[in-house]
Amino acid sequence: MPAAGELRAAPWKVWRRAHAPTDTAALAAFRVLFGLVGTALALRFLAMDGVRRFYERPTFFFHYDGMAWVRPLPAPWMHLVFVGIAVAGVLVALGLFYRAAVAAFFLLFTYAELVDVTTYLNHYYLVSLLALILFALPLHASFSLDARRRPELRRTAHPAYFTWLLRFQVGIVYFFAALAKATPDWLFHAEPLAIWLGARTDLPLVGPYLDRIEVAFAMSWAGFLYDLTIPFWLSWRRSRPFAYAVVLFFHFVTSRLFDIGTFPLIMSTAALVFFSPSWPRALLRRAVPALPEASAPPLDARRRLGALALGLWCAFHVLVPLRAHAYGGNLLWHEQGMRWSWRVLCRVKTGSVTYRVRARGWDHERDVAPSRYLTSDQEREFAGQPDMILALAHHVAEDLRARGAEDVEVRADAWVSLNGRPRARLIDPDVDLARVESSILPAAWILPAPEGPPLSPGRRQVALAEVP
Repeated sequence: MPAAGELRAAPWKVWRRAHAPTDTAALAAFRVLFGLVGTALALRFLAMDGVRRFYERPTFFFHYDGMAWVRPLPAPWMHLVFVGIAVAGVLVALGLFYRAAVAAFFLLFTYAELVDVTTYLNHYYLVSLLALILFALPLHASFSLDARRRPELRRTAHPAYFTWLLRFQVGIVYFFAALAKATPDWLFHAEPLAIWLGARTDLPLVGPYLDRIEVAFAMSWAGFLYDLTIPFWLSWRRSRPFAYAVVLFFHFVTSRLFDIGTFPLIMSTAALVFFSPSWPRALLRRAVPALPEASAPPLDARRRLGALALGLWCAFHVLVPLRAHAYGGNLLWHEQGMRWSWRVLCRVKTGSVTYRVRARGWDHERDVAPSRYLTSDQEREFAGQPDMILALAHHVAEDLRARGAEDVEVRADAWVSLNGRPRARLIDPDVDLARVESSILPAAWILPAPEGPPLSPGRRQVALAEVP
């Protein structure tokens, strides 16, 4: 067993390693690429008419708990929000007015995310987190216009924990993405990849092979092993060039097969945080500048507080994804704890929802279609997500009360297929959703997931055509 003195010395060794000076070049390059990717993301959204589709056309928005006050700005201000994101991204890349630029990027981008749950994507969440980390780190100390106009900012080294923090944040995504794929559906039934690949048989050259189940199995296991191991291969100097080639190939293939937007670009950029701190200099064949001697600062009260804040940040980003497992049952079905947990491309749900509404004085029950309140983009996202079905039920009740109805009751006929299974009821049809409050507690009004494996492709087509 180690001596007591060795145990007391261990935290100090970690402290010294965390403050060991490392070259600023890699994180400066990451800052540049992050800013350019953020700009590209905003410009792509504008080019695809995203503002009109997701912020101007809807008359109802799905709010995150506690965020009902976040509303879209009227036209043309939402367009200017995304123009602001693009401009802030350029300034971050240039390292010009860096702190203000990255703060503006974070606030505008996160605001746009919070307007409607419909637009939630795991990689948008990652962009917000990385922007917040960049705000906390002085990555404009080199290779920036700020360092050029203010020489006192210039640095050739930063503490190693700057890199550790970014590696942790990106590594967490890979770890929980792998954990989400460690399920029978993904590993033993190749779902939902078999469904998605079967829909791409029109592709040239590879299309005829994509509906073969052995191809779906090979890609399912490859995706699982990729997420599970790629941070380690990227971290090892000898395997790093080959691992990054795999990263680029993986994201090229997924971008061609699936409509996943800027996800491949974001993750290909994020993977660079695992590279050597001097990789840009090596790429340009430039010498690494002399770094200061490794001398850790004293562990005073202010730095203890900073270390505690970093520890809490890391603990938070481990515990939040793990919270989903506290609910039990099939997470992909009830979706409690699904968001913020890095479950990337692990389920496909199709379904239909009709609300059955009653009110005092009505002589019969009436059906209300969600399309009365939602755009096609919103309806496609909402149909398999219980919390969104509940939110719209509340809105239907409020709308009817505003029209003079009293004692309004709203029930849902929600039928959903998960990963190619036959459709089953998602919501208890006897529960009045107008009287159910959103809660982090397990939702008794969500029915248990259907048992049994996904259907084979041939049986699936028949079962999915049978609408209850």
